[in-house]
Amino acid sequence: MGHDPQNHFSGPVTVFHDRRLPEEALPAGYAALIDAYRLAVPVPLRLAAIGQRHKIYEAEGWRIFTPRHTPHADLAGHLTFALRYEGLDLCVLKTLFRATGPEPVADIVRAAPTGSFARRVWFLYEWLMQARLDLPDAASGAYALIVDPEQQWAAGGVTSTRHRVKNNLPGTPAFCPMIFRTPTLEAFVTRNLAGEARALVAGVPADLLARTAAFLLLKDSRSSFEIEGEDPPQDRIQRWGQVIAEAGRRPVDRAELERLQRIVIGDARFVHLGLRTEGGFVGEHDRTTGAPIPDHISARHEDLSGLVDGLTAFDRMVAPALDPVLAAALLAFGFVYIHPFEDGNGRLHRFLIHHVLAERGFNPPGVVFPVSAVILDRIEEYRRTLESYSQRMLPLVRWRPTDRNNVEVLNDTADFYRYFDATPHAEFLFSCVARTIDVDLPAETAFLKAYDTFKARVLNIADMPDRLLDLLFRFLRQNGGTLSKRAREREFAGLTDREAAEIEAIFTETNPVAASAAAQIR
Repeated sequence: MGHDPQNHFSGPVTVFHDRRLPEEALPAGYAALIDAYRLAVPVPLRLAAIGQRHKIYEAEGWRIFTPRHTPHADLAGHLTFALRYEGLDLCVLKTLFRATGPEPVADIVRAAPTGSFARRVWFLYEWLMQARLDLPDAASGAYALIVDPEQQWAAGGVTSTRHRVKNNLPGTPAFCPMIFRTPTLEAFVTRNLAGEARALVAGVPADLLARTAAFLLLKDSRSSFEIEGEDPPQDRIQRWGQVIAEAGRRPVDRAELERLQRIVIGDARFVHLGLRTEGGFVGEHDRTTGAPIPDHISARHEDLSGLVDGLTAFDRMVAPALDPVLAAALLAFGFVYIHPFEDGNGRLHRFLIHHVLAERGFNPPGVVFPVSAVILDRIEEYRRTLESYSQRMLPLVRWRPTDRNNVEVLNDTADFYRYFDATPHAEFLFSCVARTIDVDLPAETAFLKAYDTFKARVLNIADMPDRLLDLLFRFLRQNGGTLSKRAREREFAGLTDREAAEIEAIFTETNPVAASAAAQIR
């Protein structure tokens, strides 16, 4: 606390932490606090400043307010501004409280003991710091919500009589990422995707639905390995698919995560199982020296036990109070940033998505949405989503290479993994789930219906085993609805010209989209 921020709140600027402002403006709220107290935190995705015009507008990651919104140039003024207009950034707040110490916060409460913002700051200090301020319990004041539900997604709410507030934070001090309300997320939640999925499968015959579900499950399992750049044997893909099919049946605790890691890894001769006992990172190694080149640095191994306990407590205590897709985004992306294991983190991260959706009954019984397959299709967007936070966090992690070409983290980073803005992650996951309902589930059901019709009609022309029927269907699909000369001369030499023509017509009639697409490619 050697830096005294009083009278050090900056004046108008055009650049803040290498981020240009749309006009010369006065940093306010979190931006002002980060600058005045020199807080080493991931800078929020959106910052606030006071402009010169008399209208509020957003541009280039800034929300520019009018001169009449100018806060008092002190701790209380900018804290109140942040809570009123910017929502909660728990990482900034906890780092700020460490910098101020308890007395300046207690002074804010003493100056306005019945004020809702003062009591919210008071609660947040004690909740985040796990320390009690030298203040008597609040005697009056209407109960205030800690999270403004019009700005950010909140949980149910537990009354704190000491502060006369309702704690509706979507987590615990050990793990509490936040999600801002956006038009995109509001639209997805309003759609009721779970209801759409149930209505979609309601008219599908049970046997057809079972086959659809089996294909989607295998597709998801295979895609999850492909995302990691792996091409495992079919039996390993099927084993992991069976694990995904059982998602949501068991509580996720540390023992369950370690059990799942053992299944994911398979051959563990060269992999340490269980929580890491050294550093970890995602990235490359220098080709000459082998030195680490991190894109993301995982949580310190000393912090893993507490962070994983925070994750599992969130799943048990908080996730049921949130929209299932939002809860899945918080749990799964929190896990992948922590990266608690030496290997297997990516597949377990995607398993946790299935776990929350299944546990909450979001997907129809027996049906797994192939989220991993959609992620694979959108792999660059997936990487950008991960980088939306990891790139802002990476410069704040001090590390050195080890003699094993790993990383050793030198500063306290645990809060970076506990508290982050998961809004981009929630939007991305919702878009993936919507794609599975809008495209994958109906497309696979339609495909199997078409295949069954094709198969039944072909058997009226020529009796052949299922293996050969499958091959015939694949050849026609690959060749735009016509049998190649090679296929006619080899596998299907027994068909007459009339029978071959009739089968081609059946395929085109039952699979018009596939036939048309393949024909265009040709």
